Amino acid sequence: MSHGGTRSTSRVPRRRKVGSLAVWWLLLACALWLGGQAVDQAASPTACASSAALMVAIGEAGYWLQQRWAARNGGASAAVKRVGSRRKQG
Repeated sequence: MSHGGTRSTSRVPRRRKVGSLAVWWLLLACALWLGGQAVDQAASPTACASSAALMVAIGEAGYWLQQRWAARNGGASAAVKRVGSRRKQG
């Protein structure tokens, strides 16, 4: 019973992340479908949905790599400090 509180709180961020990805996927799929309709190059909603899923997956992979790169190199604040010190010198 003591685990019930930790379970529900640990799943809230995951649900929020899944919900956010689902909303982005739906918006991208609709945008692709509407864009195709607008230029008379209509694609099926299934094709638009799969293309949107690919875009979301690539975006999330890029974000994950960015976070790993920042953690490995001292975080984003270290990069900003380096750029700021170069500007002051030059």
